[in-house]
Amino acid sequence: MSTTARTVPMGQKIAFGMGMLANQMFPASLGIFMVVLVQNLGFPGWMWGVVYFLPRVLDAVTDPIMGFISDNTKSVWGRRRQYVFLGAIIMGVAFTGMWQLYGENSVSYNFTYFLLGSFGFYIGLTIFSVPYVAMGYEMSEDFHERTQIMAIAQWIGQWAWVIAPWFWVIMYDPSWFPSPEAATRQLSIWVAVVFSVCAMIPAIFISSKSTKNENFSPLTFNAIGDSVAQIIKGFREAFASRPFRKLCISTFFIFNAFNTVAGFVFFIVVWHLFNGDAGAAGYWTPIFGSVGALVTTFIVIPIVAAMSRKIGKKNAFMVSQGIALIGYASLWFLFVPGKPWMFIFSLPFHSFGIGSLFVLMMSMTADVIDLDELNYGVRREGVFGAIYWYMVKFGFAIAGGLSGVILTVVGFDGNAAVQPEGAVDGLRIFFSGLPMLGTMAAMYLMHDYDVDEERANQIRAELNARKTGKTEVTIPLYRSETSLVVAQREALKTDIDLTAHSPAEVKSLFNGILGSGLHGICFSPYLEGQQIGDPLSEEQIYRRMEIIAPHTEWIRSFSCTGGNELIPKAARKFGLKTMTGAWVDANKEMNLQEINSLVALAKEGLVDIAVIGNEVLMRGDLTLEELIAYIHHVKKEIPHVPVAYVDTYNQFLSHPQLMEACDVILVNCYPFWEGIHISHASSHLSNMYELVKNASNGKKVIITETGWPDKGTALHAAEPSAENAVHYFINAQRWAKESQVELFYFSSFDESWKVRQEGDVGQSWGLWNKHEQLKY
Repeated sequence: MSTTARTVPMGQKIAFGMGMLANQMFPASLGIFMVVLVQNLGFPGWMWGVVYFLPRVLDAVTDPIMGFISDNTKSVWGRRRQYVFLGAIIMGVAFTGMWQLYGENSVSYNFTYFLLGSFGFYIGLTIFSVPYVAMGYEMSEDFHERTQIMAIAQWIGQWAWVIAPWFWVIMYDPSWFPSPEAATRQLSIWVAVVFSVCAMIPAIFISSKSTKNENFSPLTFNAIGDSVAQIIKGFREAFASRPFRKLCISTFFIFNAFNTVAGFVFFIVVWHLFNGDAGAAGYWTPIFGSVGALVTTFIVIPIVAAMSRKIGKKNAFMVSQGIALIGYASLWFLFVPGKPWMFIFSLPFHSFGIGSLFVLMMSMTADVIDLDELNYGVRREGVFGAIYWYMVKFGFAIAGGLSGVILTVVGFDGNAAVQPEGAVDGLRIFFSGLPMLGTMAAMYLMHDYDVDEERANQIRAELNARKTGKTEVTIPLYRSETSLVVAQREALKTDIDLTAHSPAEVKSLFNGILGSGLHGICFSPYLEGQQIGDPLSEEQIYRRMEIIAPHTEWIRSFSCTGGNELIPKAARKFGLKTMTGAWVDANKEMNLQEINSLVALAKEGLVDIAVIGNEVLMRGDLTLEELIAYIHHVKKEIPHVPVAYVDTYNQFLSHPQLMEACDVILVNCYPFWEGIHISHASSHLSNMYELVKNASNGKKVIITETGWPDKGTALHAAEPSAENAVHYFINAQRWAKESQVELFYFSSFDESWKVRQEGDVGQSWGLWNKHEQLKY
């Protein structure tokens, strides 16, 4: 079952499809017209490669920046529509201008003019296409409806490839134009006017809600400049998503390989089938393109859409690309001089390659964006769309460069009366062989892609539950009808009323406390894009340790495997003490690995307090008896190191045997998770501590976690905000110092993976943000 039955009106789908027609017609026309550069204006192979490569590199670089701008635009028109409209105009004007080339000008002049015009065109294409594609991702949340939207868009867009190849006939027919370059000058105007209007249609007819009051990143020059570094990190985040990585790289292989040789159709038809006579080739070159596009439009797209619904998107992809392999191979045998019609038999197979690619991949990208939102709590259609199309366009750029290299390697010369021996056969080998290699590489990558319909619907259901507040997250909800703590209403004597202080004064207080040094900080090792359990590198551990080391005496870690065992080693290098934890849960085999690693680290002298488990009883992963058995085992192994367990304060109050088993009492105390108002949060913290201390039989009590999130959903009277987070930090630290309480602040860095366990507040507990910048 789909997660939603919402159907997008057909008029909206067609409006989106008209944008796709423009999105494909401009590149299709460009590919056709560029033959003139080699065949008639005398561009050598290297110039062909440069004008293909450099503008597309610019396009690929500007796409993610445009994605950031689009995702964070506040306006009554929403985030996308105004850019789609503006980009359509720029794209049309620049396309017309770049083709005003004249044969009487020097090759160098035409090369420079065309290259600069291409830069302008691709800037316009970026402004249009990035928000346009993101509009498509946003149109539906339904697994199959997304495929339907993309199928209709691709169906309409394919008409670009039906129409564009006939430009070859018009360009080289003297009854139409005196020369091919004159043809491109005139045709470019018609293409620009008609298809710029098509590009504007989504902006005019696809509605979007106002984002004027959304909490987006500011679009200042500084913010956009800073976003470049975030964009670079965004690539790492996106590529940390295994399904998205597979989509991008598979598209790169297929699209890059196809487009590297696509421009050779004209040369193969003219020189292999008609021995260099472009006039005799007549309609056969456009027939190859337009028949292939018609097959895609009326056969491939409907079949692929049906297959996707019946056997799933990944399986439809595998079947389609397998059929395409037959088509690529058959072209070697079906390009027959004297029988040009024979290649038509290969086109139904050949067309399944690119014809299925974007129908399925764009639909699957929308599914992966849902997965990203589930993991990180934000929707980033613009950024993901930009990254995906970066791979497409970078592949296109590489393809252009490779085309020029191949033309040079095989010795093909568009100006020659007779081609060197083997040159045309060399083009034919690449024409069939390279797409086959790219397709097989993509199929290998996609064989274990795992975001199927069932998983996509589970993700969507979780997101819907989160938005309606019905989701169940694993958080220390220790507020209940029988709450053990009744917060004091009066403030502590150590508290400061920060509402009476200016922002500069609050900042000074914060910096003063942080600068004088904390007792301890909980160490956050996972970078943006990583999930809990992902392997941690030595470089990331040491880099983060270097940032926080000047501000603390102790470091607390939570695991001893997967790279976490590097944390106490790094802490020692920076002269810090360590509270080192072995993560234990219901996985008994993994528990043994964690405990053995902790014992080994302790025997190396790297552990000052050994911790067996964190909130295990609260989660219900182990019984009290199993947990105490682990504690006693470790105490025997490392008698020279204090051994203890960490849990919420009320778990210790409910289990006195646990206090007896531990050398020190380690408690997590969160006024926020008990829904306490910030004005008496530190007094509530003090009350928690006193309850445990009074029951500890004289053992030392250490607060191992406390903190306050700066963003997210409120819990009862507890409001996440930057002001409240700073307020809590300052007053909790002042109380701990005055009361001589050892306190570990949670946490060092924001970690987005926690949104899966704790809801939207989970990613906002750090003193430093996910980009390792001090927040306050």
